[in-house]
Amino acid sequence: MEQAIFAAGCFWAIEAEFTTIPGVTATRVGYTGGRTEHPTYQDVCTNLTGHAEAVEVTFDPEIVSYSALLDIFWECHDPTQLNRQGPDIGEQYRSAIFYLTQQQQQEAEASRERLDASGRLRRSIVTQIVPATTFWEAEAYHQHYQQIHSGGCGF
Repeated sequence: MEQAIFAAGCFWAIEAEFTTIPGVTATRVGYTGGRTEHPTYQDVCTNLTGHAEAVEVTFDPEIVSYSALLDIFWECHDPTQLNRQGPDIGEQYRSAIFYLTQQQQQEAEASRERLDASGRLRRSIVTQIVPATTFWEAEAYHQHYQQIHSGGCGF
């Protein structure tokens, strides 16, 4: 199994998208990319922690490739919006790929370049591609929220 970490606005929606993909064996939502240890949802909502709401995806690369997960990531949100997605505004809602390996970094950067050059988007991509830092698991009530309460990606 391998892991990938993506941030694309509210973590509920992006987690819901990845749970439907064959080969994804687990997901969990949390906070990463900031400076506060053991952040809570309330901490992250202050916009003072530097953390993004993110989803950690565990996947079987024999069934689904990291490249395929990147395609889903790009399709499930607007990567041209800086520090927001839809009505959610703040640094915690930024678009980011937190790579765990050099290979993931290379694939993510190439994927971003292809999409940016494709002309499909009206503005340039602002998605960060940065090394993964500690992933702090969010509170239990956030896990699989969309599956329990509604479903789907809002964008």
